[in-house]
Amino acid sequence: MAADMESSLETSLSASGTATGTLPPARSRIFKIIVIGDSNVGKTCLTFRFCAGRFPDRTEATIGVDFRERAVDIDGERIKIQLWDTAGQERFRKSMVQHYYRNAHAVVFVYDMTNMASFHSLPAWIEECRQHLLAGDTPRILVGNKCDLRSAVQVPTDVAQKFADTHSMPLFETSAKNPNDNDHVEAIFMTLAHKLKSHKPLMLSQPPSDGVVLKPGPKPAVPCWC
Repeated sequence: MAADMESSLETSLSASGTATGTLPPARSRIFKIIVIGDSNVGKTCLTFRFCAGRFPDRTEATIGVDFRERAVDIDGERIKIQLWDTAGQERFRKSMVQHYYRNAHAVVFVYDMTNMASFHSLPAWIEECRQHLLAGDTPRILVGNKCDLRSAVQVPTDVAQKFADTHSMPLFETSAKNPNDNDHVEAIFMTLAHKLKSHKPLMLSQPPSDGVVLKPGPKPAVPCWC
């Protein structure tokens, strides 16, 4: 399924620039950000909020991988952010893991602030990430979702902050549902996008024929900042 997504992305990009007499599309950069966490922590809602600007009308359990994309302008450069939202249930995601992590540039770990068990699952998600991501300097962010349910919060901010500091990750607490937190959700993914702008990108290049293909760009020699 994930391979089909990448194939369809290449096809749509190729079709857009192959008309006779048209100039090839300008080079752009794509950042693939994967969103990880237990089921029902709000991963799909967070990605939908960022890409569509609103809370989804209806949500169902993700089966396999859910894919969303949004183009943003950063310092005058057009950049595409791909958000890959994976199923939190093992039976839905087991066969997808390799495709999911392939060419990932950053990771967002999500837990439910009203569910301590989802917080306790984070070490397992971090270990899975370590096993499948070759780059040790891959940027990571920790997100506590559902902060609008204040009376039901089980994970104190100081506990989450200590965990984030231990794993060298910034911590964000937000709500995908509360419209007042829209700017906060925006900040989570834009923070990564700004940092990735000088990090290893996945480049889009225009070959002499056959349309657009995806290839990894060169990795600059920069110190780890994640």
